[in-house]
Amino acid sequence: MELEQLEVNLFRGASRDIGTSRVFGGQVLAQSIIAAGRTVDEGSIHSLHSYFLRAGDAKAPIVYNVERTRDGRSFKSRRVVAIQHGRPIFTLAASFQLEQEGLTHQFDMPDVPMPEDLTSESDIPEDRLESVPPLLRRWFTRTGPFDFRPVQKRDVFNPQPQAPRSDVWFRLGEKIDVSDVMHRALMAYASDFHLVGTATLPHGISFIQDDLLMASLDHGMWFHRPARVDEWMLYSCDSPSSSGGRGLARGLIYDRSGRLIASTIQEGMMRVGKRRNDGIKS
Repeated sequence: MELEQLEVNLFRGASRDIGTSRVFGGQVLAQSIIAAGRTVDEGSIHSLHSYFLRAGDAKAPIVYNVERTRDGRSFKSRRVVAIQHGRPIFTLAASFQLEQEGLTHQFDMPDVPMPEDLTSESDIPEDRLESVPPLLRRWFTRTGPFDFRPVQKRDVFNPQPQAPRSDVWFRLGEKIDVSDVMHRALMAYASDFHLVGTATLPHGISFIQDDLLMASLDHGMWFHRPARVDEWMLYSCDSPSSSGGRGLARGLIYDRSGRLIASTIQEGMMRVGKRRNDGIKS
């Protein structure tokens, strides 16, 4: 997540190989938050709105250009453009706020099992792994920084239609001593997992099937309260609609004490392609 500063408002980041052919969207989102945060002296990010424009090249660095849109007394606005090979691949608009007191309310956390009573999603039988292509096998067996423990078990190898709802506990695998902005950036990174996939649940389809085309189109996030990403948090997602080759998903992130930490929303492209005689998707 660390960025190299090239010039005032200009940063460069590298990509982490997580077993996919493209840059993971959550990484670009998190690095954009960090780039914007490097230009803010006081305050924490409280909201963001972003668009994924092009697939990122995992083998090339990403340059982040930050525009200091406004510095007010309570709120500061930033715009970030992520650039690869001379073209924008991602844009972010973010707002930072000085800490203030105010009225408080929230939705209650769902009544679900605690993470200690669940198993990691990476616990997949060896015979199942042997049936998938090498690149996908690497995705399943990756040793990532986060531990995800789903409440509702789903068989991605034999998906069945189910309610468009997903609850997943997650946390960073090791304790870290970093800034609040970094904790929020890493939370945003993790929030790109499991979100838009919730829109596939009613249709009995899986991201591993080779005729499914999925890609994040945008990502919105609101940070309500500070929290540590190296402690357990519950990601409760639902999908109110899919239509027009797009699926919409929403998420609420709670800490284990039940405090609502953040809210997310994302729309993604979701197309099931027909195959021609030569096996190419149309």
